[in-house]
Amino acid sequence: MATIELNSENHQAIIDENDFVLIDFWASWCGPCQSFAPVFEAAAEKNPEMVFAKVNTEEEMELAARFQVRSIPMLAIFREQTLVYAQPGALPGSSLDQLIEQARSLDMDKVRADIAEQNKEKS
Repeated sequence: MATIELNSENHQAIIDENDFVLIDFWASWCGPCQSFAPVFEAAAEKNPEMVFAKVNTEEEMELAARFQVRSIPMLAIFREQTLVYAQPGALPGSSLDQLIEQARSLDMDKVRADIAEQNKEKS
């Protein structure tokens, strides 16, 4: 599956309607973003069952702010509508493949329980 453009109008529906969404936050002037783009595209081709989306932070400043993007490129991974990864930095292909496998192998019931416990402690 080719990557899709995520924007303030479609981002919530994409996350809500898909079990596995990877989001690349980027900008045209960002050298590391340009280097990471083909790595992200290759991962999208290898994993057609997942949604790979891109957010142009110059055009979607509000969406970038909502995700607290402070450095680009930044990769975010949602699994079953839960944010399980959000870190800046361009990854080599092998590291992105490993990260996808780690996200794929997460016990989402445990992840949700851990999040609920953390939220309970904050209140």
